[in-house]
Amino acid sequence: MDSIKEYLDKNKDRFLDELVDILKIPSISADPAYKGDMLKAADAVKARLLEAGCDTAEVSPTPGHPVVYAEKIIDKNLPTVLVYGHYDVQPPDPLDLWDSPPFEPVIKETKIHPEGAIFARGSCDDKGQMYMHVKAMEYMTQNDELPCNVKFMIEGEEEVGSEHLDWWIKENKEKLQNDVILISDTGMISKDTPSITTGLRGLSYVEVEVTGANRDLHSGLYGGAVANPLNILSEMIAQLTDENNHISIPGFYDNVENLSDEERSKMAEAPFSLEEYKEKLDIRDVHGEKGYSTLERGSIRPTLDVNGMWGGYIGEGAKTVLPSKAYAKISMRLVPNQDWKEITELFKKHFESLAPDSVKVEVKPHHGGYPYVTPIDTIGYQAASAAYEETFGKTPIPQRSGGSIPIVSLFEKELDSKIILMGFGLDTDAIHSPNEHFGIWNYLKGIETIPWFYKHFTEMSKK
Repeated sequence: MDSIKEYLDKNKDRFLDELVDILKIPSISADPAYKGDMLKAADAVKARLLEAGCDTAEVSPTPGHPVVYAEKIIDKNLPTVLVYGHYDVQPPDPLDLWDSPPFEPVIKETKIHPEGAIFARGSCDDKGQMYMHVKAMEYMTQNDELPCNVKFMIEGEEEVGSEHLDWWIKENKEKLQNDVILISDTGMISKDTPSITTGLRGLSYVEVEVTGANRDLHSGLYGGAVANPLNILSEMIAQLTDENNHISIPGFYDNVENLSDEERSKMAEAPFSLEEYKEKLDIRDVHGEKGYSTLERGSIRPTLDVNGMWGGYIGEGAKTVLPSKAYAKISMRLVPNQDWKEITELFKKHFESLAPDSVKVEVKPHHGGYPYVTPIDTIGYQAASAAYEETFGKTPIPQRSGGSIPIVSLFEKELDSKIILMGFGLDTDAIHSPNEHFGIWNYLKGIETIPWFYKHFTEMSKK
């Protein structure tokens, strides 16, 4: 592995150019208008995996967007690592808040990334991090450093809940057999403080619709006499939390995992500056559930957030109207022992109960996923920790993430494998937001670190 830095220096520009090409493809899984681009992205990933040294690669169809599957089997008696990632991206809206077009990647220096960062939708989540594994594979095959078998499963529906991956995994269970699953779709504490994600929150995502009159009404003739769905929706949403920012849905906390004081104390040892946190976000103060720290609110506690709300007239100028309908999209991040399907039903029942007789309410479940916690005493975790020690010179900190990868718990259930989450993004990378970016240093550091995981995992598996 001593030659990997030399290989990175020699091929850095090409590695960046290849990532830029993939980032140019608007593979937005949520919008049917981009179906052709989804196929184009899948084909591009397949081609790059073959170039990187995989023996076979295919674009495997599903009832939705396809999965790219590839493998390199060098000896069936050796361990097998299954790499998961996704080539789909979030919609880039609102476009007017981007400093540069979301699918025209640019490299710019920032305070955190003086060596430059790639600004584009999907740069960190997850094309940049997924592509680290492709280039790590290239290095290992080109330099005869691949110590074990590798399989790739790169899907196109992660950003819409991996709706058809469950079906695809069950259809391909035999060829997906592995000894560990490796994912880079998370982050680390900082460039100076590596960390390994040991937990993910689950997710319940719903859309709600409130209907008043059978048409939009003149606010002068009908205001005060007929329900305004936007007003009602706002009042209903306000009742979902109390004065302590505690979620008020009956039964919501019944199965929530409560960490011990000892575990919470260990979490508090992670380096964190509240003042720097507020400065980065340009906020005067933080906000959240009473009795918990900012780090805890963002990782071990469940949440309820409105992700979008609309209705009525939002164009230029004024239009005095009572809208017939109002809408909101709401996400709930869940913690261990919470079942997203049960939570969705609890939300539906409670939200409908909040509606006055003057309106009709419909709750439409979208997608969800279960929380996941990985133990730190497995060979996979120990190999990941050793890999970070090789390239960062220090032991990574185990850390629970506030994000969700809905399909992760399914992997363990269906494939009986532990999942290792080696993320190289930062919390300042603006994933899901305008001006998403991924540091060049982080991108190359990931490519440098991943081969060490393969080496240590293979060696530890032989003991």
